[in-house]
Amino acid sequence: MNFSEVLKHSGQLCELSPDGRYLATCVQYRLVVRDVNSLQILHLYTCLDQIQHIEWSSDSLFILSAMYKRGLVQVWSLEQPDWHCKIDEGSAGLVASRWSPDGRHILNTTEFHLRITVWSLCTKSVSYIKYPKACQQGMDFTKDGRYMALAERRDCKDYISIFVCSDWQLLRHVATETQDLAGIQWSPNGCVLAVWDTCLEYKIMLYSLDGRLLSTYSAYEWSLGIKSLCWSPSSQFLAIGSYDEKVKLYNPCYLGHIGDQNDSCTRRKKKKVVYKEVDMRPTLGNEDLTLPSPTAISNSIFSTKSKSRIISAIFSIKVACFYTQNVNLNTIRILFHMPSTCMFSCSLEDNMPNAVWIWDIQKMKLFVILEQTLAVRCFQWDPCQARLAICTGNSKVYLWSPAGCVSVQVPVEGSFQVLSLCWHSNGDSLVLLSKDQLCLCYMEPTEE
Repeated sequence: MNFSEVLKHSGQLCELSPDGRYLATCVQYRLVVRDVNSLQILHLYTCLDQIQHIEWSSDSLFILSAMYKRGLVQVWSLEQPDWHCKIDEGSAGLVASRWSPDGRHILNTTEFHLRITVWSLCTKSVSYIKYPKACQQGMDFTKDGRYMALAERRDCKDYISIFVCSDWQLLRHVATETQDLAGIQWSPNGCVLAVWDTCLEYKIMLYSLDGRLLSTYSAYEWSLGIKSLCWSPSSQFLAIGSYDEKVKLYNPCYLGHIGDQNDSCTRRKKKKVVYKEVDMRPTLGNEDLTLPSPTAISNSIFSTKSKSRIISAIFSIKVACFYTQNVNLNTIRILFHMPSTCMFSCSLEDNMPNAVWIWDIQKMKLFVILEQTLAVRCFQWDPCQARLAICTGNSKVYLWSPAGCVSVQVPVEGSFQVLSLCWHSNGDSLVLLSKDQLCLCYMEPTEE
């Protein structure tokens, strides 16, 4: 494992291009595009004001920079550095800007969500979509980019409009049975649209592409709503995180966190593996907990090349088996993430911010718990294998795989607190972000 030099950035604005070739960062009003492998500057763009948002087009040929305070969007071309585009929303203002899936249209949301303006880079035409609703996730595209679903609010009622992205024509307009729609999300296969209600109403509805209501699910009759939602890559399961500290799989299976008296694992007292981060050699009663050898851990996750650097960076992490009723975790958000290439899913609970729960979806049971000394700030699956990266706001990055768990100190001068991280699309590197700095962590290929 190797680390790059430290680079400056501002506003946590750092984006890898979809093709994995470029790294875009912002420093105040400057947009810097670098080569991922060498980190050499390929393009340096000067914007009209401080940048609040950047986003790559789907083909990595264009990048937009949005300046919400001035209602401006500037678009830059990597193939033609002299070409650029400026979009000014004027008095309507600007609160959000994003690319369409084809990478040739830009959707701008004006202040107070009065409308969405669709700008075409090819024909220079402009289209308007009225009544977008201001909600958690009010717009979503199918994975193939053919259709867009938009949540709308008209006459104090919620609606869903489905548009054809090729010409932005309305395909379906459906009234939803929601009190205050909170979000929408397409399934990965693009056949089903999930719609969920306000946090005070536990209700989720599934609609087909032609606007038919397929099913409705409500776990409770009292006011206890949905906090987050995620489809499985196969579109077979819908993971629902709720305010009762549970993750549910619909249709319908149940996974409960430790501490839930209805959890079947607690009743049967099955042992669960807990990876616990400690600062010194711990003991459990009279039994000393031993750490697997650094050589074994490095062989299981990393290449044996540069082994001395890896071993010197390993932080003490002890492995212990507890009965689930005796696991005491520090008890604040329910988040979860399903990777696209493995059978595991992980969740983070609001009242246990130090613990990451990893589930075996195929067997429908808890697989392992990762307990950190600090609250987890960010976690993300490797897109190519079953490997999870975690950061907790200190100067370390944590990696877990079914083979084991390690922690590596970021070897930079001064303070580098890892607040966020992001995997490269090929899984060979990680982008680590602190408040105003970033560096790349390069993984060496695992030996056969």
